[in-house]
Amino acid sequence: MLRMSSTATNTVNVRQNLKVILDKLSEIYNETPETSRAVKTPRLVAVSKTKPKEMVIEAYEAGQRHFGENYPQELKEKSSDPEMLEKCPDIKWHFTGTVQSGNISKLVKSPNLSMVETISSSKQADKFQGSCKSNKVSGLGVMVQVSCFVFNR
Repeated sequence: MLRMSSTATNTVNVRQNLKVILDKLSEIYNETPETSRAVKTPRLVAVSKTKPKEMVIEAYEAGQRHFGENYPQELKEKSSDPEMLEKCPDIKWHFTGTVQSGNISKLVKSPNLSMVETISSSKQADKFQGSCKSNKVSGLGVMVQVSCFVFNR
């Protein structure tokens, strides 16, 4: 995940940092043998938590579309911000943190929410499903956390 440095406060730095990361991602992907690599290049989710909306807009203008937030309130504020909505119409928000049951409905109402990473219980999945249904939200992607234990005999 791209972490936008707080020292990268101008467009050139955000653009340069994004290009370096995307070039490295592409290089690694292309160097991986076809038999063991993904069908397409992995998607970069730029983690924008605690970063000002201006940096998000700069990265968006440089071509980045997927952004991650791990605080429900910060996601709600950024995704509902009139300037963000105007300047970043195709932005895809990913929620990457842990959410309390009481905040699920607020989270689901966030404009351009594309993915919830991760749902860790069936109770949480039911609440997300119910909230999506009652708020007429469709197509929300989710990742489910699965814990597996292997016992040696």
